[in-house]
Amino acid sequence: MSSVRAEVIEAPAGFDVDRIREDFPILRELVHGKPLVYLDNAATTQKPQAVIDALVDYYTHYNANVHRAVHLLSTRATEACDRAREKARKFMHARSTNEIIFVRGATQGLNLVAQSFGRANLKAGDEVLVSGLEHHSNIVPWQMLCLEKGAHLKVVHIDDSGVIPLADFEAALTERTKVVALAHVSNALGTVNPIAYMTELAHRVGAKVVVDGAQAVPHMPVDVRALDVDFYAFSGHKLFGPTGIGVLYGKQALLDAMPPFEGGGDMIRSVTFEKTEYNTLPYKFEAGTPDIAGIIGLGAAIDYVNQIGLDRIAAYEAELLKYATHVVQQLPGVRILGQAPEKASVISFVLEDIHPHDIGTFLDQLGIAVRTGHHCAQPVMDRFQVAATTRASFAFYNTVAEVDALVAGIRKVQEFFA
Repeated sequence: MSSVRAEVIEAPAGFDVDRIREDFPILRELVHGKPLVYLDNAATTQKPQAVIDALVDYYTHYNANVHRAVHLLSTRATEACDRAREKARKFMHARSTNEIIFVRGATQGLNLVAQSFGRANLKAGDEVLVSGLEHHSNIVPWQMLCLEKGAHLKVVHIDDSGVIPLADFEAALTERTKVVALAHVSNALGTVNPIAYMTELAHRVGAKVVVDGAQAVPHMPVDVRALDVDFYAFSGHKLFGPTGIGVLYGKQALLDAMPPFEGGGDMIRSVTFEKTEYNTLPYKFEAGTPDIAGIIGLGAAIDYVNQIGLDRIAAYEAELLKYATHVVQQLPGVRILGQAPEKASVISFVLEDIHPHDIGTFLDQLGIAVRTGHHCAQPVMDRFQVAATTRASFAFYNTVAEVDALVAGIRKVQEFFA
């Protein structure tokens, strides 16, 4: 099942998907006696052995808390976390490690921006502009803040192809727009937004740009300085790393001016009952014991992805998505939601008269893992007048044979429910 048909898609030079699959032990698992076909990568990605080994190595050889002791294990753990922060800085092309805040994931990163920058800077009558593509994590925190501040949450809607019309986006920007919150890549549709251009437009009216990059960083190179975004958040578990860890990038001048998000250990320089002096960046936003193992595992995941090369990953996945889109849309009764010219590795579809949950349950019996539901993007579902979709989402370890297994499985679903 793991072989790729060379006559169907052309892998970039040096990219060997069969060799890559050997690095992921879970891909050898059986599900209901069938070989696992894992097509739920937009929800979470599988972990290469290098990441698993990094976690085991930490817990086996130098498990200790960081920044709070002089003994050897603590020093080793601290140095490993510092190396991982530098890896994250290089990965995002940030200027300084002071701009790299470790968080639980993209959701906490977006909430941090809303509750720290947003609460300090929004006032009644201001506007926060979001798009119709957003994950709930980039809607709800801004709703909560707008309700508290008397600000207005403004929406620029998507068209029938799942794209934000740039003319509509530009028209929605006014002098009242203080924050623009956008997904780099839609988790529900795969649409890739032109973030650099949209950021340029937002900056013209003085707005700050907050980007949900959870679905972008596994599929394409991201350069926050080239994009010129003000904040950018992503989750480690979407980047083949552990759960419970993520990164928030913020421009240093903005982070310096922002109040802390949480209080406690490590985000302080000194504490008395009369006054607390806060720590410097990035620690000002990292209260309490961090997810040390997660940070180290994220560093290992960044190393692994860099070794393969995000340019090669993007090229391979583009070919795989092109093939998958072609064969899935040939099936009778299938409607793919989101046909943006620029897409990442997501196919979200509905079948006539068959509920997505039934589709997902049936495919699971065949060993095929897909996601069904509203994908924490209910406004996207409302736009297309559906309650839910079936979503197949791909990573660089997926193959044409697995796409063919998905198509064969959908045919079996249709036959069963006919």
